[in-house]
Amino acid sequence: MPSEIALLMADPRYEYDVRGLIGAFYPGVPVRKNPETPDAGALRLTVDAQPSCWQLRAEEAERITEECPAVPEDSSKEKNALKKGLYRLLVRHTGRTLPWGTLTGIRPAKLASGVLRQGGSREDAEAFLMNEYEVSPQKAALCTSAALAEARLLNGKGYEKGFSLYLGIPFCPTRCLYCSFASNPLAGNEERVEAYLDALIRELRETAGILRDRPLFSVYIGGGTPTSLTASQLDRLLTAVYDTYPAEHIAEFTVEAGRPDSISDDKLRVLAQHRVSRISINPQTMNQRTLDRIGRSHSPEDVVRAFGAAREYGFDNINMDIILGLPGEDAADAAHTLDAISRLHPESVTVHALAVKRASRLREEGGFTHAPGSVIGAQAELVDEFVRREGMYPYYLYRQKNMAGNQENAGYCLPGKDGLYNVLMMEEIHSILALGAGTVTKAVFPGGRIERADNVKDLGQYLSRVGEMIDKKITLFGEQAQI
Repeated sequence: MPSEIALLMADPRYEYDVRGLIGAFYPGVPVRKNPETPDAGALRLTVDAQPSCWQLRAEEAERITEECPAVPEDSSKEKNALKKGLYRLLVRHTGRTLPWGTLTGIRPAKLASGVLRQGGSREDAEAFLMNEYEVSPQKAALCTSAALAEARLLNGKGYEKGFSLYLGIPFCPTRCLYCSFASNPLAGNEERVEAYLDALIRELRETAGILRDRPLFSVYIGGGTPTSLTASQLDRLLTAVYDTYPAEHIAEFTVEAGRPDSISDDKLRVLAQHRVSRISINPQTMNQRTLDRIGRSHSPEDVVRAFGAAREYGFDNINMDIILGLPGEDAADAAHTLDAISRLHPESVTVHALAVKRASRLREEGGFTHAPGSVIGAQAELVDEFVRREGMYPYYLYRQKNMAGNQENAGYCLPGKDGLYNVLMMEEIHSILALGAGTVTKAVFPGGRIERADNVKDLGQYLSRVGEMIDKKITLFGEQAQI
């Protein structure tokens, strides 16, 4: 592995995409653009425009220079052509391929959906992904399956005429090592929770008129960990939602009860009484040593206990999240987690490949390197076997930067248990009104134009500036707002 990447790129076009592709081949290796004195162990990578083409070249100490055929600058799909040329260059230089080929965007299923909407078959969509973006046959099949599931769920339902509501609860029992979300440890913040609920319910009520002529189809309460709230606080929040919006069109109401150490009978009773239809109980792993390492103050037994209690309260749509590539885990650890989950029989499983985010303790504390791609690949193969055995199919997926093993985040479910909010958010077919600290409202306008308004992440800033957050949403929707 080179000590650094010296990126020689005078032309700034497509730099973001180039960096993303380099990072997929060399996770964790620093990239310096046009350094005056590259490190002695650096890989010199030339990606630059010449009079009639892009020049691509890789040079490394004691390695023969690798060059790629010229990429025509006048190509109608110049960026994709450049990325494909760079990808093939790096494949030759490293001897490795990437499961997702040249794709660095977060919504690959949209590419497959585009082929399907134009009358193409499953085979056409898979061939398009493999030929145009160098995607592996396995990931092309996964992506197309997710696109087909999304189409089945959305088509003819009129969801584009409505909107979804997201409420963020930025508190957790403890902060996980990999977490980059707006989340605050509950210890030391107990007195601020009530003030936060006051502000959140104010934002809920004062933005209710923005989209009042549209039906509310899905509600998602995430975080953080919403069940960090007490039972009475949950009751207060859920009551406010139903007092503010009619329930007649709500097809799905999800609450992330993600941390089993935050779940109690009283809280489950409140969720059931308020007709919450879908919850998440997220182990991330069922290996105790890893739970200790990543800062989750619960045990695998707590997961089993919480899951059983949720069943007793009648919840028949339970999701479980797991993460591939957690520090120190190998394929055997993933197999143990999947076996333990299989005994619980959840209706859906969301599988995340670890992504090291800038705001996470993993990045801040340093000393972490991704597991080899072969390990992550072996874990992903076990997931494929698991979902087939459980009778689940992929219904949505997305990707992020710096994902372990160049993998993805994918949701799998039993028939009829698709996570509606997840699909609506990914497909961007209607607006998402997002309330609370660190949330992002997404306004989808006629013709497909999308604009966003973000809330401040800092808890104190949110409490003091909630009026400003409300005004931003009213301004964002403009003529659509009916206050």
